[in-house]
Amino acid sequence: MTRIACKVCRRLGESICGREKCAYKKRPYPPGKLLSEKKHRAPQTDYGRQFREKQKVRNTYGLREKQFSNYVKESGSVKGTNPAEYLFEILELRLDNVVLRSGFAKSSSVARQIVAHGHITVNGRRTTIPSRRLKIGDTIAVREGSKVSKLFEGLSEKLKALTAPTWIKIDGEKMTAMVQGKPKAAQGDHTFNLTSVIEFYSR
Repeated sequence: MTRIACKVCRRLGESICGREKCAYKKRPYPPGKLLSEKKHRAPQTDYGRQFREKQKVRNTYGLREKQFSNYVKESGSVKGTNPAEYLFEILELRLDNVVLRSGFAKSSSVARQIVAHGHITVNGRRTTIPSRRLKIGDTIAVREGSKVSKLFEGLSEKLKALTAPTWIKIDGEKMTAMVQGKPKAAQGDHTFNLTSVIEFYSR
């Protein structure tokens, strides 16, 4: 899984996997290319830049093409909203992403796995749907029966030391996280150009 994720990072020319030992940091050029060859790339077109941005966002959140395109379509259909800002909210408020942002998992793939295996509750009820969209006031927690799992060993102490996004409130003692506001792109730790992504799908 690590090799596959890092291959995507190298192809996109940016480390998006979140791993400290990402292969891109040692080999900052596409798979199959030599370091000397990367200096002779042809100028990138607008389409190429938009496609690259789309792939970067889609792979960061671990989404399939159809699912991601549906999110983009939805963001453009809601009147009175900025499509790019609305798309960011959709992506950030997915349950698996909130699990990741809250420090319950080290990567998006692990976050999806622990949700799918029923280790997480939302407002006290077990759920197995990583794509579930949370709203303000929703609280996630590690299921009581899962707290003994090695997946969550030392989690309480890690949460106490975690600096979470301002829209998430962490309780390290109870191992819970509450959505207390809407995520804003300016507050995120990613440098996405979601307007460029929307333009790609508008072609």
